[in-house]
Amino acid sequence: MSNMGNLLEYKGYHATVVYDVESSMLHGKILGINDLVTFESDSSREIVKEFHSAVDEYLDFCVEVGKEPEKEYKGSFNIRIEPEMHKNLSLIASSNSESLNSCVERALKMYLELETMKEAD
Repeated sequence: MSNMGNLLEYKGYHATVVYDVESSMLHGKILGINDLVTFESDSSREIVKEFHSAVDEYLDFCVEVGKEPEKEYKGSFNIRIEPEMHKNLSLIASSNSESLNSCVERALKMYLELETMKEAD
């Protein structure tokens, strides 16, 4: 969870901003949704306003077309891992009488706790 302080947040949406040296522009993108929502500015003072406008325009557009706006991070994602790791995780989950999802979620929670402890140091 490093650099969480570098995220913009507005109305439950988050975005990152990067600086493009060639164009001298700041470019941002809303995270965690499949719809592509971007914004830009040549001013660091204006980039937050542009982010807010992008979110508001996205929400307005969804209303216009009768589409439910996407929510961030629905809690489902696909990963690709080595077949041997997949097998081992499945066997561990089975031996613990839990689903593969529960086993992976438990492992990810442990990872996040470790990362959070590292940041606290």
